Amino acid sequence: MIATANTAVVGLPDLPPRTGAPMPQIRSLHIYPVKSLGVVDVTRADMTLLGLMHDRRWMVCAPDGSFLTQRQHARMALIAVTVTQTGLTLHHAGQTLDVALPDQSAPQRDVTVWRDVVPCRLAPQAVSAWLSAALDRPCVLVFQHDPTSRRTDPIFDTARGHVSLADGFPILIANTASLDDLGARMNTPVPMSRFRPNIVLDGVPAWQEDTWQRIAIGSAILRIVKPCSRCVVTTIDQHTAERPDPREPLLALTQFRRAKGGVMFGQNAVIEQPGTIGVGDTVRVLEAGPSNLVP
Repeated sequence: MIATANTAVVGLPDLPPRTGAPMPQIRSLHIYPVKSLGVVDVTRADMTLLGLMHDRRWMVCAPDGSFLTQRQHARMALIAVTVTQTGLTLHHAGQTLDVALPDQSAPQRDVTVWRDVVPCRLAPQAVSAWLSAALDRPCVLVFQHDPTSRRTDPIFDTARGHVSLADGFPILIANTASLDDLGARMNTPVPMSRFRPNIVLDGVPAWQEDTWQRIAIGSAILRIVKPCSRCVVTTIDQHTAERPDPREPLLALTQFRRAKGGVMFGQNAVIEQPGTIGVGDTVRVLEAGPSNLVP
């Protein structure tokens, strides 16, 4: 069931309206089927316990199984991705390659994502050769076939939910007003695409997302677990793979968003209750508290 301003969601408490307060809504939704490759913009998405459907179930690895990202290889941003009925289509420099979901006969190997070791299935060697040529370095493409194979960090998620091949948590939420406030502190503002969020919100004051603990969107319930620590990927233009200013936006964030663990933009979330969400859906704040930006 999809929530609107006039529709109650079964199983959620009816909170009193916040008189005069802005009503957060989803402005845009984004998935990244292959970790660190191109974005896919969607208008509706199923929210599973693993995150948005199709998000970061594939990953590019070095031959030894260590994961590769734009942190070391900015040109990964230039490989576009389309989700198909049978898997993916990759696009780069005028060339395309269809990639089928590996079946049970595909070879498996363990790969690493930070401290986690995750069993995955290998895409065919021809796919790895295509990607190796596109990235100018040896690599392989893998698929996380078992959605229960990786869990979230127990320090922040005591329920130990499951997560895909994302850095650490299933969902990243960002607020357009917070981006506007950051941009006002910079000589040249940066677009939201630099932060690679899943859910982008409108209609909420800057940084108010720091105070959220649980939210409902449609029939889904999300729990905010921690601010997202940002890295050099935010300095990469996602259309050109260039770094117009290698210092920004990290330098600007350092001035007012420094916290334990780095500089923060956006909020990581886990899924308490799956559902379907879409652009324009209202976001209901179920629980809030003090800011989670801890110096």
